[in-house]
Order: sequence, then C-alpha cells, then structure tokens
Amino acid sequence: MSKKLSCAITGVAGWIPNDKLTNQDLSNMVETSDEWITTRTGIKERRILKDPNKATAHMSANAILKLLTKRKVNADEIDLIICATVTPDMLFPSTAAIVINEIGAKNAFGFDLSAACSGFLFALKTASSYIESGACQKVIVVGSDKMSSIVDYSDRQTCVIFGDGAGAVLLEPTYESIGIIDSILKVDGSGKDYLKQVAGGSLNPASLKTVKNKEHYIFQDGKTVFKFAVSKMADVAEEIMKKNKLEAKDISWLVPHQANLRIIDATARRMGLDNSKIMINIQKYGNTTAATIPLCLWEWEKRMKKGDNIILAAFGGGFTWGSIYLKWAYDS
Repeated sequence: MSKKLSCAITGVAGWIPNDKLTNQDLSNMVETSDEWITTRTGIKERRILKDPNKATAHMSANAILKLLTKRKVNADEIDLIICATVTPDMLFPSTAAIVINEIGAKNAFGFDLSAACSGFLFALKTASSYIESGACQKVIVVGSDKMSSIVDYSDRQTCVIFGDGAGAVLLEPTYESIGIIDSILKVDGSGKDYLKQVAGGSLNPASLKTVKNKEHYIFQDGKTVFKFAVSKMADVAEEIMKKNKLEAKDISWLVPHQANLRIIDATARRMGLDNSKIMINIQKYGNTTAATIPLCLWEWEKRMKKGDNIILAAFGGGFTWGSIYLKWAYDS
C-alpha cells in the first residue's frame, strides 16, 4: 500500500517593524492607562509600520525573503504564494502579486485570502490541498497585516488592540507521519455587523461622507465579539482534540490567535493545558490579525521538536474561526 502524501511546514520566518507603540504612548493619545489595557487585553506594546510608502506587501516580502534565505530556497522554486490579509496594499492587484514580483518568484502564481484573524488557518488549509493533490511542491503562506492603516487612534476600544507584522511558512510534501493532520474551519456571516470595516468596498465606496464618518476604520462591538470568541475558539480547539482522540498530555503546544489574553486563557482551560504549553507573545505585538500564529511559530521554532503535536486555533471577523492539528516536521 502506498504511503499517504501529506503537507508539512518545513520553515518559518517573521518580520516586524522597528517602531513600538507602548501603552504609555497610547495613554497620551486617548483616555486610557497601562493598567486598563493590560488587565483587559494582556498587551503592553505593539509594532507600527510608520513609513507611509510601505504596507502589507513590504512586510510580507521581508518575511518571505528571510524564510527563503534560512531554508536556502531560491524564489524561482516557489510554485504558489497565498497572502492572508485584511489590509491589502490595494483592492487589486492582489498583495500576493506585488510580493511575487518583489521577491522574484517568477514561476509562482498567487492570491490573497481574506478571513480576518482566522486568515492564516484558512490559507494554511487551502495551501495544503495544493501540496496533497500533487499540484505544487513548494508553497508559501504569509499572514500579514498593517492594522495601523485602518485603526482610529481616537477610539480607545480598538486602538489599544492592534499592531503590524508578518509571518511566513514554507510548505512541502512528505510521506512521513508528520505535517498537517486535520482541520476544522467555520464561518458564520451573521456576525458581519459586529466586527467590520464599513466602507471601501462596493457597498459603500469611498466618498467624502464615508471619510467624514470614519467608516474606513475598524468597527468592533467589543462585548459581542469577546463573547463569541471565547466560546467558539475554545469549542473548536476542544473539538479537534476529541476528533483525533487527543488528551491534554498529548499536546506539546497550543498556538492561539493573539487577540486577547483572556480568550487565550479560556481556550487553554477548555483544553486542559497549563501555561507552559501555550505560545503567548501578545504582550509584545498585540493583535496582528493574520500574522499572529506564524509570528508565534517563528518565535518558538527552536523549542519545537519533530513529531510534536501542535494545535492552532483562531477566531476573527466574519465571524470566522477554526483549528488545525499538525505534527511538527523538523528539529531546529
């Protein structure tokens, strides 16, 4: 019997801007404090891409170039690049197209995928299908968002949460019992009114009115989103464990979307995990939307071992949420 072809992450890299925006900085901009932000979110600072001439494609390209250098892979060996983002440089062309040109991946095709904070998981599952079908040999998934471009820095409910950054993974085929094992991805579009960017699409094109009404910034009904996120992210993480007959002792790492420390804690409690098994960097980077999970993998890469059971979990606008179970493919 022939062995099953699977898809494994074979490398990871991240890129973050140099400029920091601390809680103290924010307290000088809006009515807030370090104590208020920390107790409600767990965030201490976030990175901001201040250069007005650089955006999501710039961060994505930087993360991918670091990844290619690290893995000693040439850009022209890449078959496909999927960019998970809600802050594309432009509505079209895709950010992926800009990135492919910027890094010289002349044999690759690519596209953007929009699933907000679940974007990296949705893109990872999509990319794995190209590998598992035999259509592609080397695929890059990059989660990248310049959230500062759509944050209203006079709105203390949202401006304390978000930051900028990018994280990229290389995916390759394997016949070993490693890589992406299972996924559960979900969407509930009835959540569209609670977390959104109202204007800029075909329903509400940019106009003097939309700009005046600040409709190009993030709108979030914080209490409703928090309630859904706490339950759905925990539900789906527990569901994938049960589906694959995993117990807490079997899990090496939980890689949760970094939206809010209380949501992360609720997910970990449901899974029966203690803090030593949870990747948390929200205090440094805030919520970088599609970049949070790959940035965690990048920071923890040297601590993960081949064969480790890893659960990725996320919740985002849409609503979207999901979980992926994978076995780590290499030792660093």
